[in-house]
Amino acid sequence: MNVLILGSGGREHAMAWKVAQSSLLTNLYIAPGNAGTNRVGVNVDIAVNDFKAIKKLVLEKNIQLVVVGPEGPLVEGITDFFTADKDLKKIGIIGPDKKAAQLEGSKDFAKQFMMKYNIPTAKYSSFDKKTLKEGQHYLTTLKPPYVLKADGLASGKGVLIIDNLKVAQEALKTLLDGQFGDASKKVVIEEFLKGVEMSVFIITDGDSYKILPEAKDYKRIGEGDTGPNTGGMGAVSPVPFVTPEFLDKIDAQIIIPTMKGLRAEGIVYRGFIFFGLIKVGNEPFVIEYNCRMGDPESEVVIPRIKSDFLDLLVGAAAGTLSEQHVEVDPRSAATVMLVAKGYPDNPEKGKELKGMESIKNSVAFHAGTKFQKEKIVTNGGRVMAITSYGSDMEDALDRSYKSAELVQYSGKNYRKDIGFDLKKFLVKA
Repeated sequence: MNVLILGSGGREHAMAWKVAQSSLLTNLYIAPGNAGTNRVGVNVDIAVNDFKAIKKLVLEKNIQLVVVGPEGPLVEGITDFFTADKDLKKIGIIGPDKKAAQLEGSKDFAKQFMMKYNIPTAKYSSFDKKTLKEGQHYLTTLKPPYVLKADGLASGKGVLIIDNLKVAQEALKTLLDGQFGDASKKVVIEEFLKGVEMSVFIITDGDSYKILPEAKDYKRIGEGDTGPNTGGMGAVSPVPFVTPEFLDKIDAQIIIPTMKGLRAEGIVYRGFIFFGLIKVGNEPFVIEYNCRMGDPESEVVIPRIKSDFLDLLVGAAAGTLSEQHVEVDPRSAATVMLVAKGYPDNPEKGKELKGMESIKNSVAFHAGTKFQKEKIVTNGGRVMAITSYGSDMEDALDRSYKSAELVQYSGKNYRKDIGFDLKKFLVKA
């Protein structure tokens, strides 16, 4: 089978690394890929939103399955493009259509969906420029801190949590004035929920679904969860406080109603659903949906899937997922993200990387890297995710940190406290 993975981050390298292990695979292509994906497949210099070039590649290389990594092309309708094209409609594609992708592409759409199908989430209201004054008044009805979310995609930076009412009211105006362009033409204001966050993932063919290993990621740039939000500085799996009973509650109260809601809306959803959750007391609430796998969560979730990952993807695309079985590695996995100087606002690029060949006890998933004159250089804010297995979270993290020290480039930065808030849940034998 010939497979194409769209994307260039650590998530796509993790997917490519796992797909490359499948006996079903003939040829693997990654567009555009990075310096790491090139070692497990063939990189093709095509942008993820260049649908015409993707079509040409798919037909030239006899691609039978396309896996969409990032959210952008899904929100822009790549699945609809395939299903409407007579030459592409029979090719399997992993990722929902444009309507379903609004679960991630529009916070307002997602909140309306959750309310309609009684899925637990924070109370909210949405506002645009015409209703700015109503929005500023709505903030006075809430207790601080105040949660403001740009409706559309804002590269993980569109969520503001503000303690001061006047500052929040001014921030609402700034958002609606175009702080994030079209993404903040509408703003969702939410009640703040106090608890501990986690992520659950499923793969579905629109009817059946399989729950994948859960994870917890760390978004803030600074240790102790301080500083600005980033795309993610590290992740761990499993999550120590997630008991089988709590997972059953998530399944019954969130996953099953979501699947029923999608079917009721006439949506055939083939791909991944990422549930960003918060545990309040002993109850799960949805913070957000994503219509793809997370990053850097993929770098700990995918390594823990012992089953043939490509076989699962084929089942999701073909509508035969009920016949599949997901086997999970009982070991813990932890990833530490190495980032560039200036990340997240103004990351340096073009810095040569050295020392990767010294890594023996971890897997280095490339993210923002590329080849430049036979050297590997940095090419983004998040440079590389260092993932390790361990007997528990602390063991896995210890291995990842030791490996992280071996990678060298100018301006290297990483958090040294991933999992800091979970140690109290660990039970030592």
